[in-house]
Amino acid sequence: MTLATQITLFRILLIPVFIALAIYYGQSVASGIDDGWLRFWAIFAFALAAISDALDGYIARNYNQMTRLGAILDPLADKLMLLSAVVTLSFTSWHQHFPIWFPTLVIFRDVVSIGGAFLIDYLTGKCVIRPHWTGKVSTFMQFAAVLWLMLDFPFLLWPTALAGLFTLVSGLLNLTDAIRQVQEHDGRV
Repeated sequence: MTLATQITLFRILLIPVFIALAIYYGQSVASGIDDGWLRFWAIFAFALAAISDALDGYIARNYNQMTRLGAILDPLADKLMLLSAVVTLSFTSWHQHFPIWFPTLVIFRDVVSIGGAFLIDYLTGKCVIRPHWTGKVSTFMQFAAVLWLMLDFPFLLWPTALAGLFTLVSGLLNLTDAIRQVQEHDGRV
């Protein structure tokens, strides 16, 4: 169990803490109390998870701590944190919330990508996942939109629309890559 993997596990453990804080803050807003400390701690938990994501990657790459477990847990932790934040902040009573199309798009893209990978593996015997820059930008924009909402910046539609656009584009690129892999396999049979 490397230090990088321990940091990733810590990030996964932060997810229920963030969700609880975000929900309790939303309830305080809905009741008219607006407990700013809950908001602060929810933002802190989310930011700590984002920082720990960068830290575990840095440690894994620069201190030769890249492991198979870490390669599985790291993107899983990212997806779980982002999905939890997007869904929680879409349905709780913060001062702003995401429009329903945003969590729908994020969840749909992730479910189709994961299901597609399993289907390609089943059909071809091997699924090759090629990271694309649009996926990284999509993840960054989703993190930015979540922080934008939690910090109560105005014009939430703009970072949400950009995150949605890159989420859609990265999903379409995943789909075209999946089709190509199946077609290449069928051509060899």
